[in-house]
Amino acid sequence: MTESPPPFRDPGREPDQRVDDLLSRLTADERLALLHQFAPAVDRLGIGAFRTGQEALHGVAWMGPATVFSQAVGLGATWNDDLLRRIGEAVSVEARALRVRDERVGLNVWAPTVNLLRHPLWGRNEEGYAEDPHLTSALAAAYTRGLRGDHPTRWRTAPVLKHWLAHNNETGRDTSNASVSPRVLHEYDLRAFRHAVEAGAVAGVMPAYNLVNGRPNHVSPYLREQLRRWTDDELLVCSDAGAPSNLVDSQHYFATHEEAVAAALVAGVDSFTDHGTDPTVIVGRLRRALAAGLLSASDVDAAVRRHLTVRLRLGEFDPDGGPYGSADPSDVDTAAHRELAREAAEQAVVLLKNDGLLPLAPPSGNARVAVVGLLADECKTDWYSGTLIRRSTVLDGLRERFGAERVVCAEGVDRVRLKCAGGWLRVPASAAAAHARVAAGAFDPALLAGRTDLPPVGTCAAAADATEFALVDWGEGAWTLRAPDGRYLSVAADGFVRASADQPGGWVVQETFALVSAANGDGGGDGDGGGDGHAGGHLLRHTGTGGYVCVAADGVKVAADGEVFPAERATPFTVEVLERGEDAVARAAAAADTVIVVAGNDPHINGRETQDRTTLALPPHQDRLWRAARAANPRTALVLVSAYPYAVTDADAELPALLWTAHGGQAAGTALARVIAGDVSPAGRLPQTWYAADTDLPDLLDYDIIGSRQTYQYFDGTPLYPFGHGLGYSSFRYEDLTAERDGDALRVAVTLTNTGAVTADEVAQLYTRAPRGPVALPHRRLAAHRRVRLAPGAWRRLAFRLPLTDLGFWDVRQDRWALPPGTYELLAGASSRDIRLMTPVELTGEPLTARPVLGAGLAANGYDTQRGTELVDRTKTSGDAVRARDDGTGELLYQECDFGDGVAAVTVEAAGEGTVDFIAGTTATTVTVIPTGGPYLYTSHTSGFAVSGVRDLRVRLRGPVRLTRIAFTATAPRKDAA
Repeated sequence: MTESPPPFRDPGREPDQRVDDLLSRLTADERLALLHQFAPAVDRLGIGAFRTGQEALHGVAWMGPATVFSQAVGLGATWNDDLLRRIGEAVSVEARALRVRDERVGLNVWAPTVNLLRHPLWGRNEEGYAEDPHLTSALAAAYTRGLRGDHPTRWRTAPVLKHWLAHNNETGRDTSNASVSPRVLHEYDLRAFRHAVEAGAVAGVMPAYNLVNGRPNHVSPYLREQLRRWTDDELLVCSDAGAPSNLVDSQHYFATHEEAVAAALVAGVDSFTDHGTDPTVIVGRLRRALAAGLLSASDVDAAVRRHLTVRLRLGEFDPDGGPYGSADPSDVDTAAHRELAREAAEQAVVLLKNDGLLPLAPPSGNARVAVVGLLADECKTDWYSGTLIRRSTVLDGLRERFGAERVVCAEGVDRVRLKCAGGWLRVPASAAAAHARVAAGAFDPALLAGRTDLPPVGTCAAAADATEFALVDWGEGAWTLRAPDGRYLSVAADGFVRASADQPGGWVVQETFALVSAANGDGGGDGDGGGDGHAGGHLLRHTGTGGYVCVAADGVKVAADGEVFPAERATPFTVEVLERGEDAVARAAAAADTVIVVAGNDPHINGRETQDRTTLALPPHQDRLWRAARAANPRTALVLVSAYPYAVTDADAELPALLWTAHGGQAAGTALARVIAGDVSPAGRLPQTWYAADTDLPDLLDYDIIGSRQTYQYFDGTPLYPFGHGLGYSSFRYEDLTAERDGDALRVAVTLTNTGAVTADEVAQLYTRAPRGPVALPHRRLAAHRRVRLAPGAWRRLAFRLPLTDLGFWDVRQDRWALPPGTYELLAGASSRDIRLMTPVELTGEPLTARPVLGAGLAANGYDTQRGTELVDRTKTSGDAVRARDDGTGELLYQECDFGDGVAAVTVEAAGEGTVDFIAGTTATTVTVIPTGGPYLYTSHTSGFAVSGVRDLRVRLRGPVRLTRIAFTATAPRKDAA
């Protein structure tokens, strides 16, 4: 007689029954063990080990060779939901295929990143899709649908959205506070997550490192108050790496780690990513927290249930592994995936400007195309890239397209030699110098951190034996030195400098140095690129360790025996420039018919995870290169290959053509060449505003997009290139924009016609604009988009359905969505500023009313505008308070407060100490808040305040006072009143 499988392995039962059965079979210790990222096997039940967290941002990362697609910001530039779905499907197929080869490959994938690209100096700009919540959520929903697969109950992979919530800075990322008002929270940051979750293909989210309104995201009340209310599905919340420990170690939010893990679990964190592969530390903390009564068994069971539900969806408990259980290990780097990578790279290219230079006709006769610049022959990857199986550079692509004999190249590096008192620096010859690239197989950070099996750089007496280095200034004090065989100088764990790295890379980059004037010492780099001989001498400071380079008897080194060399022990070097990069570029440009300058960033240098940029400016070295090319040949186009925008105002004014694309993965060069040659009409659109100067930017940590006028929605200035901008080789006509009410939505349609001579894509963009009123509303807001391909003369009627809620705003007076009556505008066009058609729509909503302050009072965070304040936590579990930044002075404005027939007094609920001034018209009073016993001890304080009618109320905070609520006492009615 065959024994029937336990209920949790019976696919015929309901999912909840199967999870309940398995949960009941687990012991208390087994349940706790499942809460760590590396959940161990439960052998007695035949349950295997499970790992949350396979990186899959634009391909399977860190697990060996895989198809590498364009960076996420490049995928955002495609504005193509269907393309993102197909890429997600390809990535999930490869994840399953790679797992057959290596069981360490996870199926709980941490992708996509839906943090909004609010500020272009954010180091992780490359990871997000767009500055707009509609576009971001649409693309995220499409990508997760592909990652999930199309089976109704089983998932190919289980995607987790990163990073919850309002995370847009690397500077102090685990201690900084994002002050997010209710309007910004609901209209902007939550919106990007919400629509993706409601689409039904998201397995969970990952909280961010930072704090929001004074409270770490890993104990965010919005996990239960918002996220878990958006869907009936169980969502698995996975912590970011090390973040549970941060709650005590860097954030000092809790006194003990037991309090911290308990608070995180109760708030909604289900899987703890901490202490690497060792679960014992976290499990021990959870066990002690449970014993101390800081959490209950039901809290643990709720988290374990979510963990088991995800594994059930993945088919792990099905006898045959479910519909996706039989993956083909050869489904990596398939012809279809290679074609998809090329298509994605092509669709990501944005033509910023074109005065007729592009597309290029094939050169004939003696004509040549010069491809110049630091990225002309590079195919860069980033921290979340997989290992490239194939690569193509712009040089490769143009030579393939036009013929190798027609395309010449000049990289534009500065060719230099370095001299010190002991002689000239020399990279020794060695048979071991045939260094290996990152080996096929598992991602090995040690290979990126520097090798010790090569001889260190040393000195020699004769100049004839000196090594000629390629010196590059990447901007912001980051320089690289490369040996003639292509290897970068790198510093290994033993402190010696070797020419050992294929590319700069690793979590801590060991291949960058700062060139510091010897006269300045620790004063920082002088930024002159070593171009004038530097007779006074320079020091080399290694960025990774902070130590200075010193020449010793056994070689050039940065540190020994765990120390870091200070400036006074550094060796001064004279930089002898053999050739400036701009001279080589000018020669190549002058001899060519057309010049393509390829500039941009290295994704491992400057802006990247852990490091924000400090400027929008193109690095000086690259700025000199395009100017040299332009001076030698007016037929010069600038191609920017970068993870973020630049302020290239001079280039826009002086060059006939500019293009931008993110680092395009394995097919980047081929895609750019096909666009430049006209094989493909570019139709990428900017997913974020390109500002003209640093002065257009708010402070990096200012998350108040309304008050500081951020993103295309509120920016009052003139951008260099607006959100949604992009040109092509054809032209399109927009006609017959119509809109009609259909219940709780609008049905909108517009006709699009290709009026040009070539088949091309167009991205039709539909924006809304609300009627003006007392509330600051966006200039326009993206409501829908569609990328379509049309042959010359062809047309298509595009239809959209817009929920009316998408036209509204969060009313802080009533703490809900509002849609006031009035004339709304629907705007159709080719960008946020290239509006071709407008049609009005009259909507009958609920009129805005004055604030009923007599009954409800005022929540301090419900202001209309603020200056000099920030939101902080009312308690460690919920609620907001407002305080002046740096305990100085701040001001809040509450518009249209209805004081009725009159109030006699005002009462504040506040903590800390200081004063709160109230001004309504000509009436003013001050409430003094006496010192309290801590930031969470709120007391009430009252002062007389005689005011009546509807008035604006200004509230001024002085000192370290934390305000939560304001209440008003009505004037007592006269006894003789009728």
